[in-house]
Amino acid sequence: MLTASSSRRILAIWCTRLAIDRWRLLEGLAEGEGADAAPLALIAETAHGPRIVSVNAAGFAAGAKGGMMLADARTLCPALTVAPADPAGDLLFLEDLAVWAQRWGPWSALDPPDGVIVDVTGATHLFGGEAGLLADAHAALARRQLMVRLAIAPTAGAAWALAHHGPQDAILHPADDPAYRLGHLPVAALRLDDDTITLLKRLGLKRLEDLRGVHRDALVRRFRNRRSAAANPLIRMDQLLGLVPEPLLPVMATEAPMVQRRLMEPIRHRSLLDRVLADLTADMARALEGQALGARRLELGLWKVDNEVVVRRLEIAAPSRDPVHLAGLFGRKLEDVDAGFGIEMVRLRAAWTEPLALAQRDLESSAENHGTSLAACVDRLTVRLGSDAVRRPIARASHVPERAQRWQAPLDPEKTAQAEFEFHARPLKLLERPEPIAVIYETPDGLPKRFRWRNAAHDVLRAEGPERIAPEWWRERSTARLRDYYRIEDEQGRRYWIYRSGVWGDGRGGTPEWFLQGLWG
Repeated sequence: MLTASSSRRILAIWCTRLAIDRWRLLEGLAEGEGADAAPLALIAETAHGPRIVSVNAAGFAAGAKGGMMLADARTLCPALTVAPADPAGDLLFLEDLAVWAQRWGPWSALDPPDGVIVDVTGATHLFGGEAGLLADAHAALARRQLMVRLAIAPTAGAAWALAHHGPQDAILHPADDPAYRLGHLPVAALRLDDDTITLLKRLGLKRLEDLRGVHRDALVRRFRNRRSAAANPLIRMDQLLGLVPEPLLPVMATEAPMVQRRLMEPIRHRSLLDRVLADLTADMARALEGQALGARRLELGLWKVDNEVVVRRLEIAAPSRDPVHLAGLFGRKLEDVDAGFGIEMVRLRAAWTEPLALAQRDLESSAENHGTSLAACVDRLTVRLGSDAVRRPIARASHVPERAQRWQAPLDPEKTAQAEFEFHARPLKLLERPEPIAVIYETPDGLPKRFRWRNAAHDVLRAEGPERIAPEWWRERSTARLRDYYRIEDEQGRRYWIYRSGVWGDGRGGTPEWFLQGLWG
């Protein structure tokens, strides 16, 4: 983890139209050429209908803007054409760009969704100074057909502010006063969320220099409950001025192991494809073994004669390089593949790997070969049922029943140490959410005598309790009420776990409420 301090020189690269530029590159078009000359918008489906993510220059000139509903944009620009947005592809493109940008500095970091931060400290003299570095960056990015705005400043926050809201190729020198030089910029230059920006404007704080005119204690009182940096202008202002460090996570270039087969003749039959897949998994196993790695995620690409590419992805529960196991899992994902006129190239890539040391073969290895190990069983269930259907419960340090466990991947290690609690008896079945019930009792704090649940009345024959559980003050609001749990049995021998939320006169609400949370037996 690295931090940006006032002694650093940070280059901010803002790709002003990243999604559109990437779409244009995929289509093989130059700017303003062919389909790019017509109004175009990239859209994403939302609960209220298609929403515009990005528009090209022609669409923007016609009135369409990012964030606008597609129906509203088409009233302004009936000729607007659309294409689906690809946020995951844009992020992958940005990651590759961040690695490529390390030609200007020793490390770089992502500034999602459309920016890159590069530490150029001590490297500017290689380009004839900071102005020369900016000129070189502009030329290199122009060759990649990307529209960008650049800035250099002592901190990532100041560089971001100048790139987004300052003049083109702005440079904030170490001797400059950032509070004075950046005072004319809007409060949006602090990288705040929309709600916080709206609140500041309602308070009459529209520029950074306006914040300097307000006593800091007043802003602390207003925003003391906002822990996120994007919602707290004080944190962002201190980061911009270099008064507090801002953590930046460098992007590290990694080379994913990959093997492929170019076939002399296109194949159309499944048996031949299975043979090629077996060869590829054996090659991948040797490549992974040479690096002491095991695969967690694999991507299989099939290049067809008609230029169509079919991709199948596989994620396994534990690192593995067993070729028989991997080929068997992929076999189930190829059942719906249509070879068409034939497949002429097959490529296997390990997109996610983890260390897997060499080990002497033992009983567990033998079990894996026969498909009976736990990891192999989990992988087969995941392929059949889906990753969300295979989970295991993990205990959590909480006395509140619905918080006493969480779900995680079957073989993932527990990320935090769990405390040991001596719980009272808990029912075998807990409802996903406690259900309200109506209870009759002799005294306000006495045992329940009768209750109604799901339109049926139950007379309480036996009752035991209460077991009192106090609210978790560090997680809940101060108005949260304590709970008194009772184990009860009705006249037909059915046993329930109910609780009363709150007590009379606790000052945290009105009449206590009753809920049923679990069933015994």
